[in-house]
Amino acid sequence: MDLTMAPKDEKTKQSTSNRRSRRKSWLCLAWIFGFLLLVVVLVVILVSTVFKPKHPVTAINSINVKGLKVSLGPALRVDLNLTLNLDISVKNPNRAGFKYGNSSALLYYRGEVVGEAAIPPGNISPEGTAEMNTTVTVLADRLLYDSNFYSDVISGTLAFSTYTIISGRVNILNLFKHHLVSYTSCNVTVNLSNRSVNDSECRYKTKL
Repeated sequence: MDLTMAPKDEKTKQSTSNRRSRRKSWLCLAWIFGFLLLVVVLVVILVSTVFKPKHPVTAINSINVKGLKVSLGPALRVDLNLTLNLDISVKNPNRAGFKYGNSSALLYYRGEVVGEAAIPPGNISPEGTAEMNTTVTVLADRLLYDSNFYSDVISGTLAFSTYTIISGRVNILNLFKHHLVSYTSCNVTVNLSNRSVNDSECRYKTKL
């Protein structure tokens, strides 16, 4: 037996073993990379389909006159006490929770803000709906500066518009956060004689 060939055989075996080890390492890394790529693709598909952010829908279900007192004094002096009760619902169509911050409901008379009500922050569960009751008090002193106000009182009706903003975020899979805003505006005609809302028409708008 030629003993001089033993070291070469040993080196050949070691080299072959190293190549196999490196091949296994590369194969393992390829599997890991492929798995991670698959996970990323699945997440992207879910976010763009099932978890695609959708606009929250704000609706004013009803507007009621909660308090109304009108009297005409000497020299066409008008005393007015008026509050409107807004029944608002916010629908979250997303399959993730919607968290909204401090919001507000504004009341306008002929383009000027004459009342405001705060809407406290809250959370809406996935595909859930939140009900809110908000009372807006009309600031009568702001109405008195409008020359049209006295003729409107005499006619027996006051035309207002409401503007509600709900702003918040949807957190998808704790990875993606989308900012969503819902706007609602309504035109409201209040009958001063029977203390009711004659007519109301609302428009809705949402934005990502």
